[in-house]
Amino acid sequence: MPKDLYPLLHSINNPADMRLLPRAQLPLLAQELRAFLLESVAKTGGHLSSNLGTVELTVALHYVFNTPYDRMVWDVGHQTYPHKILTGRRDRMPSLRQLGGLSGFPQRTESEFDTFGTAHSSTSISAALGMALAAKIKGEPRRAIAIIGDGALTAGMAFEALNNAGVAEANLLVVLNDNDMSISPPVGALNRYLAQLMSGQFYAAAKNVGKTVLKGAPPLFELAKRIEEHAKGMVVPATLFEKFGFNYIGPIDGHDLDSLIPTLENIRHLTGPQFLHVVTKKGQGYKLAEVDPVAYHGPGKFDPTVGLQKSSSTSGPSFTQVFGQWLCDQADADPRLIGITPAMREGSGMVAFEQRFPQRYFDVGIAEQHAVTFAAGLATEGFKPVVAIYSTFLQRAYDQLIHDVAIQNLPVVFALDRAGLVGADGATHAGAYDIPFLRCIPNMALACPADESECRQLLSTAFAQGTPVAVRYPRGTGAGVPVPAGLDGLPFGKGEIRQQGRGIAILAFGTLLYAALEAAQSLGATVVNMRWAKPLDTALLLQVAASHQALVTLEDGARLGGAGSAVMEALQAAGVQLPVLQLGLSDEFIEHGDPHRLMALQGLDAAGIEASVRARFADLLAA
Repeated sequence: MPKDLYPLLHSINNPADMRLLPRAQLPLLAQELRAFLLESVAKTGGHLSSNLGTVELTVALHYVFNTPYDRMVWDVGHQTYPHKILTGRRDRMPSLRQLGGLSGFPQRTESEFDTFGTAHSSTSISAALGMALAAKIKGEPRRAIAIIGDGALTAGMAFEALNNAGVAEANLLVVLNDNDMSISPPVGALNRYLAQLMSGQFYAAAKNVGKTVLKGAPPLFELAKRIEEHAKGMVVPATLFEKFGFNYIGPIDGHDLDSLIPTLENIRHLTGPQFLHVVTKKGQGYKLAEVDPVAYHGPGKFDPTVGLQKSSSTSGPSFTQVFGQWLCDQADADPRLIGITPAMREGSGMVAFEQRFPQRYFDVGIAEQHAVTFAAGLATEGFKPVVAIYSTFLQRAYDQLIHDVAIQNLPVVFALDRAGLVGADGATHAGAYDIPFLRCIPNMALACPADESECRQLLSTAFAQGTPVAVRYPRGTGAGVPVPAGLDGLPFGKGEIRQQGRGIAILAFGTLLYAALEAAQSLGATVVNMRWAKPLDTALLLQVAASHQALVTLEDGARLGGAGSAVMEALQAAGVQLPVLQLGLSDEFIEHGDPHRLMALQGLDAAGIEASVRARFADLLAA
């Protein structure tokens, strides 16, 4: 990092260094931090809008609290780049989200300042409460701070934690980073003054004493309570959070250090659960991101002086785009279709659907459990819900998937985007487990399209069923197979032989079919496109097994309990004894990096598949 461009930031190697600065220098530090952040993310790609919005908040929190002794937990974690920069990782930012480099999310193995690993939403309050109560049990005066966004606060887990925290009598601070102005905007200098006043010890003591003294005189107590609530009602949202047992403070401007720091200093001396509401702006300080924070949420590399440019790529549509077009076409054909997303409209390809079918589009917020049971309720009334959800996020609604959909055998389609490895987002976002956790559920079916064409066709097949079906597909583009225009499906539960060979047969589930075809050229192997992990095409499997000496199963999901395991179970049930090589993702959490490189390291590219087959079946191939 050029020292002359960011002289103040260059002097900060940890928050302790920052705490030595006079408060008057903090705005300049925030200015340098924001400029460095923009320059850095433009070179590597990553989350931008949310991080630009938390610069001053991050500076203020580390300046006031004694981190890492005081525990700071960031919800989701895609707003922690300023935190990483200020906690000793500034010079490693060029490695962000790359193999062997910095994670895009908090990670306990990366820094002592990352007190809790986060990447899925709405876990921060629960984790911070655990830390706060641990400190209480051990008699340690440390504080625990949870920083949660207004979007993450839509999840039930956050309210479960609030409900528990309000009666736990722990020194917990919840900071609501309201960056969509979805609760209320700041209201100027009066608001700043009253926020600091309400966070002061005098206010807290007076309120508690008043409640104690006036308890003996109910009419006076009720009058005082009404006056307090009326006064607060002029400057803060409804007393929801106080009903949970928190002392509510705010809202205040999250970009105003002269408001943030005195308020946090006051809160630091209070005991019990505190709730600070700050309002920030996504993309703050970079006009293009302020205007379009969604586009700049997770951009790739770009020139910050120019901004994002439309890609000139001539490649075909992504799997997400294939799904989005199918959803609109199927909705045109069937008025029973309802589209549901848990706050992933853009990521799941549902923008056009919302525009064309607003009455049949439902974004339920970051509430995966609710999304699944909501779909089940619709299905009981004759509708055909399609839940567009990332594979990794469906994990959060597993109970609802079993109890509310599968046991009742309801016709809900699950469009599982981001199946397999996702690259830069790492282990927390990898769709590695859907085959194992879905195929063990009675009544569930699971399709694994090999390319864009099959993706559309298998979505049509899934929609035509009267039972729950999931269709899993990866991020990005596939083999480039032209996508048909119609809504014709493929046979339910049936695969196909794509290339006839001899000796060894490779059974491919999903997009690894094309790597299998390439590997099979030099192996002389048969390649089977299985298409369905459940129901397994047992007839085709036994036909292939009878005419080959060995089988290889291939999938881009967890090998343990996956499609290869299903093949082994079917062979055993049929009494067929045949050597089987199972290839899939290894039994480990696979970190961030280029997805093609990661697949090669897992031995799941064409060269790796060929090498594994030759190593296992050397005698057979020699014959």
